[in-house]
Amino acid sequence: MLAYHERLRRQPPPNPFMSTPEPNPSSSSRTLYRRLLGYSRPYWKAIAASLVATAIMASTEPIFAALMQPFLDRGFGGGQGFSQPILIPLAIIGIFIVRGGFNYFSSYGFAWVANRVIMDIRNEMYERLVHLPVAYFQRHASSIPLTKIAYDVQNVASAATSVVVTLMKDSLTVLGLLIVLFWLNWQLTLICFAMIPCIALVIRSFSGRLRRASRAAQTDTAAMVKILQETAYCNRIIKIFGGEERETRRFLKSSKTLRQQNMRQAIAAAAGTPLVQFFAALAVAAIVYMALLQSVEGKTTVGGFVSFVTAMLMMLAPLKHLSDLNGPLQRGLAAAESVFQLLDEPPEPDRGTVELGAARGNIEFSELCFRYPESERNALDGLTLAIEAGGTLALVGPSGGGKSTLAALLPRFFSPSAGTVRLDGHDIESLTLESLRHNIAYVSQDVLLFDDTVAANIAYGSSPDLPREEIERAAKAANALDFIRALPQGFDTLIGENGVRLSGGQRQRLAIARAILKDAPVLILDEATSALDNESERLVQAALESLMSNRTTLVIAHRLSTIENADRIAVLAHGKLVEVGRHEELLQKGGAYAQLYKLQFAQLEV
Repeated sequence: MLAYHERLRRQPPPNPFMSTPEPNPSSSSRTLYRRLLGYSRPYWKAIAASLVATAIMASTEPIFAALMQPFLDRGFGGGQGFSQPILIPLAIIGIFIVRGGFNYFSSYGFAWVANRVIMDIRNEMYERLVHLPVAYFQRHASSIPLTKIAYDVQNVASAATSVVVTLMKDSLTVLGLLIVLFWLNWQLTLICFAMIPCIALVIRSFSGRLRRASRAAQTDTAAMVKILQETAYCNRIIKIFGGEERETRRFLKSSKTLRQQNMRQAIAAAAGTPLVQFFAALAVAAIVYMALLQSVEGKTTVGGFVSFVTAMLMMLAPLKHLSDLNGPLQRGLAAAESVFQLLDEPPEPDRGTVELGAARGNIEFSELCFRYPESERNALDGLTLAIEAGGTLALVGPSGGGKSTLAALLPRFFSPSAGTVRLDGHDIESLTLESLRHNIAYVSQDVLLFDDTVAANIAYGSSPDLPREEIERAAKAANALDFIRALPQGFDTLIGENGVRLSGGQRQRLAIARAILKDAPVLILDEATSALDNESERLVQAALESLMSNRTTLVIAHRLSTIENADRIAVLAHGKLVEVGRHEELLQKGGAYAQLYKLQFAQLEV
């Protein structure tokens, strides 16, 4: 992990909002495949052993074809015959025993390598995913990385292993059979070679179409997964607003589009096979004709001809397998483009070198400017503010004023376009991300919990050996102990996806307990009580007061009544600081804050 962060520091700073370019259709297949095979390199011993087993297995087919000539000419052709006829059936049994044994070892070995490769690629993708900047998740639907990690890797592994197995086994089989054919009749064998350029041309002509169809299918799979995620997450909205038919139509449309892309793949893959077989049939017809002419001239025997035809017919199956490789190969290369697109996403930059340790909590925002891409104006425009250690700064103002943007700059979810943010006198860009975020706790309006136990959610990010008593103390400070004890299994109760089995106030208090347990000197509260009922707000507000004690707190407030005791209140509008002061001072001034307060008080009276 330390090495990973060191690599991040050395990388140039990326623009977090710039999308990774779409895969280029003309991407070098050789480059992609070489990079893909790099994941198999650590397992070269298993691959080598599997390849040896494959080679031995492949070598048995030419032996069977070669046995046909002496078997027919000496056994049935009136020749000298065999002194021990039992040897031929024993040889046949022995060949198939050897073939079956080495086929098992080959299949097992390559399956082991394939699953190791899948695991390694998925692990690397997930490690990159958790280190991507926040801007990546704003640009992309969550279904996109999910589809890449869950589905695309399977096709990648197929291209990296099963394609190699088939290529190795069937190529060796074809090569062995060609040797037998040359040995039996070199003239007829040359006719087989005449068909190779035609077959290669057919395969090449369908490769591009297969790649494009595979790439489109991956995109459509991600779109379908997105619909499934939204259906599961918004199921109550769908029901209450009668959206079942609309969502069904949307899913059917996506499913139909995916089917069409899959059919394009199937058509491209299926069209190549009969064309290859057609050229093979031409070769067979020409060989039969030439063999009949040679037989009339006495240049070949029945055994030689049957042995030749047997070897040639045995060669058709591996040739078909080789021609069918183009489908999974192109699907694998298209999946590799998708996988490497995620792996090549620039990670969250961490160029800081200063390890902060325990911060005091002095925060300074100096001449901050920040603009989101494609925005017409700055979200923050020359803003300057400061919070003393242990103090509370509340941010209020209309939506779009820059409150959440300012809060997002403190833990370096984004970096300012201009200006600096300082913590204890250090420019936060010079601090390592780990040491910076170790000093910050965060509680938002949209509580994010894991599908795990109550205790695991409170202790998230803490030591796995944390005593249960510490978790209980944090829950008590967050006014959550009573409702937790009332749950079926108490602290060991599973709360469901994002805490779906708890109420809004209960989820919020778990998030506060998590922040209390972290015991960070800097606290960010992003409208932590705006979506709660009065009773829940009272309990949560009491928990927040306990949490805010002796901590530097940045509060984004919607309900002004919750921040009347803040050390300073800053009013933001259009990214600029309108006014700043204590509650009483701002009311007496009669400015923007006083207007907001009067408007909200009037709404409460109504």
